[in-house]
Amino acid sequence: MTHSPIIPIDIDNWQPSPRTGANWQEMLEGGAVLYCPALRFGLEKGEERFLDASFSDARRKSIYIRADRPGLFGTEVAEPERRGLRAMLERFEAQSMGLLAGLFPGYSGLIRAAGTSYRPRPTGRPEAALSWRKDDTRLHVDAFPSNPTQGMRILRVFANIGTVPRVWRVGEPFEQMARHFLERIPEPRPLVAQLSHRLGITKRPRSAYDHYMLYLHDLAKADLGYQRDSSQLTFAFAPDSVWICFSDQVMHAAMSGQFMMEQTAHLPAAALAFPAQAPLAVLERLAGRPLL
Repeated sequence: MTHSPIIPIDIDNWQPSPRTGANWQEMLEGGAVLYCPALRFGLEKGEERFLDASFSDARRKSIYIRADRPGLFGTEVAEPERRGLRAMLERFEAQSMGLLAGLFPGYSGLIRAAGTSYRPRPTGRPEAALSWRKDDTRLHVDAFPSNPTQGMRILRVFANIGTVPRVWRVGEPFEQMARHFLERIPEPRPLVAQLSHRLGITKRPRSAYDHYMLYLHDLAKADLGYQRDSSQLTFAFAPDSVWICFSDQVMHAAMSGQFMMEQTAHLPAAALAFPAQAPLAVLERLAGRPLL
């Protein structure tokens, strides 16, 4: 890979002031991973006890909260540990959303917190992947079978709170990847999408855009030759560092590391300053028709 998509930015607080001339939003929407090596999510007194994989339910990758439903999920611990974990997650949500507001004021009033998670288990364990579709050590863009976005963007903030680097592989630009797999994708079937929604298989009808994104996720993960030979780089995110990307656009694979916080935010396409670079615009251009 001749050009690194990892862009270091020099911020050290969770509520940065917008800087004149800063093109962070342009870089982000262009497919960069914004890396903040001087920004850390600090644990409060007593939270060090949560740096233990046993807090996680062995059947789940994450301990998490969701904006659309109450409760703490992915763990079977009792109080007061549940209350402590939830407080840590809620603090990370608040700090992450403040970070996004400071870096990207153009998203103000439109960006929404979706979910906050903590991954205490080591990444890259063979037993962690129940199937190749769920194997996050394979390069992929984020797309979810039961939760179609209908063009809503997936923006994520990651924080390494462990003592070892979190190692990612970052793949080729989205359009290059899409061109590679596009001819393998069958035509969407709207009646199937409607039926899946009525049966409760999906939270909303799967659009043609979601159909394409889900196939790109699956085809990339299933193609071991692509995983091995496609243009990519390996990058180690240091302990006590933070990074941000559109995970529906950046090809990524988590290879190793332990103890990571993750904030997911949803952003409507109307909020984008550079919509022509978004996956929706790229796929519509390649397919030659609207996908929503």
